[in-house]
Amino acid sequence: MGSPIDFCKGLISDAGDIVKLVNSAYRGESSKAGWTTEADLLGGQRTDINEVSRLIEKPDSVFLLCLEEKKLVASMHLERWGEMAKFGMLAVRPALQGRGIAKRLLLEAESWSQSAWQSRKAGMTVLTLRDELIAYYERRGYGRTGRFEDFPKDPRFGIPKVSGLRLEWLEKALNSAISAHS
Repeated sequence: MGSPIDFCKGLISDAGDIVKLVNSAYRGESSKAGWTTEADLLGGQRTDINEVSRLIEKPDSVFLLCLEEKKLVASMHLERWGEMAKFGMLAVRPALQGRGIAKRLLLEAESWSQSAWQSRKAGMTVLTLRDELIAYYERRGYGRTGRFEDFPKDPRFGIPKVSGLRLEWLEKALNSAISAHS
């Protein structure tokens, strides 16, 4: 990475920038510059201003932002579910993917959820057709649980381009000492 990066909690004033970042990383032509694109599987948006604003204002819910030179380069949603922190919407600006930003943000999210919420586990859902993304998370200690759910039929989360889209839960124990943020 070039410049140093900083992490902070997202504020309601950040909602529009978060929406633009998440949608650019997951859907449409801009997402094809990175490897996390879902554009071949889903059309439409990944999120909208109402959802992001609601999640920012919701108790036990936070967007963790990654800033480089005070500019948003990555974000991730964290939500407290008892002793588990549920992670979602991990997004890195497509042109900056492959520089280790997601790995650092994921480590920061794990540490943050342990420190702020005393989380003992982290979990997330990943599209089952995204083998390379599942492998990425497995390399970071997340295990496949064998628990699946159908992709939501609500077009606010995307319009399927293929049939049978499903999500699989991945989980990781966070019982070690809180790790450094590097």
